[in-house]
Amino acid sequence: MDDPLLSFRQHFPTLEKCTYLISNSLGAMPVQARSALEEYADIWTERGVRAWAEAWWEMSGLIGDEIGRLFSAAPGTVSMHQNVTLAEAIVVSCFDWSGERNKVVYTDMNFPSVQYLYDGYARALGAEIEVVPSPDGISVPTELLVEAIDERTLLVPISHVLFRSAYIQDAKAICERAAEVGAHVVLDAYQSVGTVPVDVADLDCAFLIGGVLKWLCGGPGGAFLYVRPDLLDVLEPKLTGWMAHPAPFDFASAPIQFTDGAYRFQNGTPNVPALYAGREGPRLVYEADVLAVREKSVRQTQRIVDAALAEGWTVNAPMDPERRGGTVAVDMPHAYEVKHELLRREVIVDYRPGAGIRISPHFYNSDEECDRAIDEIRDILATGAWERFAGHRETVS
Repeated sequence: MDDPLLSFRQHFPTLEKCTYLISNSLGAMPVQARSALEEYADIWTERGVRAWAEAWWEMSGLIGDEIGRLFSAAPGTVSMHQNVTLAEAIVVSCFDWSGERNKVVYTDMNFPSVQYLYDGYARALGAEIEVVPSPDGISVPTELLVEAIDERTLLVPISHVLFRSAYIQDAKAICERAAEVGAHVVLDAYQSVGTVPVDVADLDCAFLIGGVLKWLCGGPGGAFLYVRPDLLDVLEPKLTGWMAHPAPFDFASAPIQFTDGAYRFQNGTPNVPALYAGREGPRLVYEADVLAVREKSVRQTQRIVDAALAEGWTVNAPMDPERRGGTVAVDMPHAYEVKHELLRREVIVDYRPGAGIRISPHFYNSDEECDRAIDEIRDILATGAWERFAGHRETVS
């Protein structure tokens, strides 16, 4: 079939060497990112400290605005950070946790790093945490989350798309309930922005957090934090630093005076190389159009689901395509070892306990690549090729 999005393959050199189906973990590197990193090295070499005034200082805001286009954020509302955990901590630090409104509601399907932060940092500040469990390890009933959000709730940090199962939560309904009781949703959109359409104005979420590492093909070290305009110049993060000051090069002593806009949520010196690397992938995704990316994703993930079920394997992903993000987790006997044999055969996927092998086609993948993954798994199981990795364990899976 005709697939205009395959024209973007030319931007991703790794696709010439392997079948790359793991963009939910690390998006393929665009050739433009290499050029951008060379640009960074050149300006550092040629301009030295002058690079701060000439290019680097404004990069966080400029790139934040570019990424914000992907989820309809107004200019000046998105700041750049090094990872989602830090961005979540900045949000937590904006609030007083000593009063009666000190409750946090989230699900046990949140990414563990986010759970660790709230269980440690927020709880130490006085937060009371209510965890809504998943009944099946795939989804979380919206009504259970909504029921848990009450007048004592302060923050609701939820994942738009669950990392383990790719289940799309009803963020709109959760945001509406939070607004009714005066709570704030912190929407983790790491697994949605770039493959599932997101509109912060429509959702009316207080905060949106994500990163360029995965579906945006921007590499590690680039996370983003959106703050709703009505909160932007009101909140005062306690996790802060000199970039949040209106005149940082005055080097004024504490207490800090906060600047306006997105830079209010910055802290220390930014990861400049990551900003260079991280700007190129989002530009390509924006050019491809997320609506077109989503349409293709639904079709290809359904192709994988149908093929896996035909083999009798377990699919740990929503059966409803409207509730399924860009990943299909497929489990079968010896899945961990099968994953390693797939890597040896240059079929790039990963494995997660309780989920299985995660297969994540993106806008640059062909249908034939999706089929190859299934064919190779079938062959590995039939020939016993997985046995070469029996007993093998690695920290990174």
